Amino acid sequence: MYRHALFACLAGLLAAACQPPSGRDSDAPPLQTVERVEIERYLGRWFEIARYDHRFERGCAGVTADYALRDDGRIDVTNTCYQDGLDGPVETANGRARIADETTNAQLEVSFFGPFWGDYWIIDLAEDYSWAIVSEPEGRYLWILSRTPQMDEDTLADRLAWLEAEGFDTSMLIRVEQWDSAEDVRG
Repeated sequence: MYRHALFACLAGLLAAACQPPSGRDSDAPPLQTVERVEIERYLGRWFEIARYDHRFERGCAGVTADYALRDDGRIDVTNTCYQDGLDGPVETANGRARIADETTNAQLEVSFFGPFWGDYWIIDLAEDYSWAIVSEPEGRYLWILSRTPQMDEDTLADRLAWLEAEGFDTSMLIRVEQWDSAEDVRG
């Protein structure tokens, strides 16, 4: 279901039925990205801590995103979902990303289906790359990511306050069921 819903949504080029409503105040200033992302440091595994609800991840737990540099300079993307809980069936979606803004490397475009690309903006990033916050210009999608399956609650609270100050509705976030540690990840 995860992969099929993702493909159906992207195949419609984010048609109105697939686009969630914006979770950001309409009068908020334009969304900004971080000043610079070192792509090599951003590669690897990220655990999804929280997200806005959207069709292609509905029912997903234990969500991870793995990024690996390709020979052509693009990035392989592998998203993994455990459907309906950590003991559920594993579903993956394989895609690719390209850097849309080479000055900052903070604006990427991701595709899981054919020629259709979606914005992936890194809007907040820990200095040590231990967590990241990703959205897109309209604020319809929002992910809080961490290098570990459990994020420090004080850090999370601080980032939620920052998101609210940036005009995001944090009450729309879904906390993702995650493993206790990276060693617990099955599969």
